[in-house]
Amino acid sequence: MSRALGFDFGTTNSVLALSDGAVARPLAFTFDNHKAEALRTALAFWKEAGKKRPQSEIGPWAVRRYLEHPEDSRFMQSLKTFAASPLFNGAYVYAQRYRFEDLLEEFFTRLRAHAGDALPTTKRLVIGRPVEYAGATPDPALAAQRYRAALEQFGFDEILFVYEPVAAAFHFARNLKKSATVLVADFGGGTTDFSILRFDVDAHGFSATPLAHGGVGIAGDSFDFHIIDKVVLPHLGKGGKYQGMGKTLDLPVGVFMSFARWNMLSVLKSSDEFRDLKNMLKVCLEPEKIERMIELVEEDQGYPLYKAVSEAKIRLSKAEETEFAFAPLGRDFRVTISRANFESWIAGDLARIEAALNDTLAAAGLGEKKIDRVFLTGGTSFTPAVREIFERRFGARKIETGDELLSIASGLALIGEREDAALWATGD
Repeated sequence: MSRALGFDFGTTNSVLALSDGAVARPLAFTFDNHKAEALRTALAFWKEAGKKRPQSEIGPWAVRRYLEHPEDSRFMQSLKTFAASPLFNGAYVYAQRYRFEDLLEEFFTRLRAHAGDALPTTKRLVIGRPVEYAGATPDPALAAQRYRAALEQFGFDEILFVYEPVAAAFHFARNLKKSATVLVADFGGGTTDFSILRFDVDAHGFSATPLAHGGVGIAGDSFDFHIIDKVVLPHLGKGGKYQGMGKTLDLPVGVFMSFARWNMLSVLKSSDEFRDLKNMLKVCLEPEKIERMIELVEEDQGYPLYKAVSEAKIRLSKAEETEFAFAPLGRDFRVTISRANFESWIAGDLARIEAALNDTLAAAGLGEKKIDRVFLTGGTSFTPAVREIFERRFGARKIETGDELLSIASGLALIGEREDAALWATGD
């Protein structure tokens, strides 16, 4: 019987895992007769007649509800980006304020309901946390306080927080045959995190010593937005001009920044900024582009757009170029995106990721030659320009990948089974 539940509450996807000694297994969920172990970190709310509280769903059920009833749903994703933000005081859903802890409670309640009998009672909950939270002024203590407020009521005797790359390292170390110093790079949706650990292997298993941690609030979501910014937004009017007060003026860029996350477009649709842009249509120098943007927003095309962008990014991991087409931008809209161009767009992000890697190595007092193994996990680890950083620094033979969506939850569950589990907690 498992004593601990590992909970990887990710920016993009979330996973639950249970461990039985040296083996961890993720819980599988069934959606439309398909099994999935990673569920999208998303919430949808809607009102039903006769019920005081809004109804809710998560993951693919939330996405489906929103796509089928966009006008009657409130959709939220990337909830984790608010966890450590002192500026986030809550979101109003049908005139009811939901704090971050309320949203997490709602998400976990639905997660447990979908797990059903596959989720036994456990006394220890081990939650992953990034080394560096996303946002301008994140407060890790506030994030921990919010997590506890949301999750303590579910009957856990103990809640531990463990760095996500440390959890991934434990998942990786279960197959080690000899002692090694391991660098783990975890590329999530919102953050990139590093941990360096020393694993000493003997006949009884392994012992581990943490050497350094580091990270930066940049990852896959930022890469996606670069494609949106360079390929899509110019066709929707960004960079355009309008006539006002006898002058030719630049269109305000703020409205276009709502494309950073697709669910923000539903908020944009009801904003004063969007209404002002519609009123400016007759004085825009390229009104057809603004009309296209207005139509895309009003017809709730945000999710299909970001799905198409993400798929294009994935194709660029395997090919030197790909064609990007999206019908709402025009039947004849076709843009060829080369990997070289994409890599030039994300060059600044790559530099910041490598700088965080340098800081982590320096904190451990180690050079590249002292690292025996490198484990890359998370979807963005497939990006060739990301992998090139590590091959250049450490050599291709040291690098391993695998279980990109599941390794953190697995490692959290493995740590939760250990007698010294509390030693691996961050102290939050």
